[in-house]
Order: sequence, then C-alpha cells, then structure tokens
Amino acid sequence: MLEKVRVKAKAILNALECPNGELSIVLLDDNAITKYNQQYLDRNGPTNVIAFPMNEGEFSHINPELLGDVMISLDACKREAQIANLTMERRLDELLIHGILHLFGYDHVNSDEQAQKMEQKGLELFNIINAL
Repeated sequence: MLEKVRVKAKAILNALECPNGELSIVLLDDNAITKYNQQYLDRNGPTNVIAFPMNEGEFSHINPELLGDVMISLDACKREAQIANLTMERRLDELLIHGILHLFGYDHVNSDEQAQKMEQKGLELFNIINAL
C-alpha cells in the first residue's frame, strides 16, 4: 500500500506541474489525527485529512519545492469508504488528492466557486491516478 501511495502522490505532483515538489504523507489513526486537529486547528474530534502547507508564511521562499504535510486517518478512510460503498483504496486516493490540493492552495470552505474548482481538479487528478 505504501508504495502505491508514493507512486500516486508523484503522479499527482507531476500533473500539477510540480515534479520536484516534496511532501510528507502521514497515515495514522483517529486518535492521532484528533490530537493534531485539536492542537493545530482548534477543532474537536477526528477528521479524515489535514494538510499543513509549508509554502505560506515568512520563510516559505527558502525552499519553494517543500510543499508540506498531508495527514490521513486510515480509520476515517475505512469508515467513509464503507458508508459510500467504495473500496478503501478509492477513498484513500480521494483523501490523498484532497490533501495535496490543499497544499497547492485549493480551498473548499470560503466560497462555492473555489469548492467547485477544487472538486473539478480533484476529479481530473483522480482520473490520472486511476489510469496507473
């Protein structure tokens, strides 16, 4: 599974015209992601994915290819896959894409237009990695 995630992440970065981009992907459980969600986002409970962009802020220019971290709860992934009648791999792909798009500045919270743009790009990327 880890090798598939790595290959798919690389394909996503290539499709986003950032082949030399660096990111960390952390796969964890609900307990661990709950701690990050509370500590860094001041939100209670687990979530499915959190992205921590490194290309924002005062020192972002130092290494522009360092994109950031994507944390995915495998517990949430499994739960959501079952609810949506998807394979866990499919849901993991969706969460991976979602997290990486956040590292590139895509947002789905602030406006419907931005949410549509993010959803469209997510579908495009899903089709690319689905062909692997």
